[in-house]
Amino acid sequence: MVNLGTLFGGACVVLLLAGCSAGAGTGSGAASDDPAPNGRKESAASAAAAQTPASPAGAGEVSARPYVGMWVTADGHIRQQLLPDGRYDEARGERESAYTGSYQVVGTRIEYVDDTGFSADGTFDGDVLHHAGYVFYREGSDAHRQAREER
Repeated sequence: MVNLGTLFGGACVVLLLAGCSAGAGTGSGAASDDPAPNGRKESAASAAAAQTPASPAGAGEVSARPYVGMWVTADGHIRQQLLPDGRYDEARGERESAYTGSYQVVGTRIEYVDDTGFSADGTFDGDVLHHAGYVFYREGSDAHRQAREER
């Protein structure tokens, strides 16, 4: 088997992979500049980065990061931004960046390692994230609106 990274260089392989998966789950073949679920626009480059696997082929089935965006508790007290580069930034109340670190998604499971070395995990169920005894919702989703109404 030909090593594409050697043949074309790593950047080309990423572009090839991003191009192949750009329409996965969206029904279209190209990334767009449509607003992201958090209301911010994503460039075609960031959308491609969000769909590029985080580890090399054969290193386990790593998700194409369909969970990038803002996740919040029903009361909005905890807000966790999952970034396309595999980093997260969590705010609690008035304290911005209370916790920061990296994450990796495999299937519907997310594993966190914060910058101090503490680790945790969680499980996604559609637009709901169960993590560390909390329930988070994709900001703006139907699940989020319903949870806020039930409060």
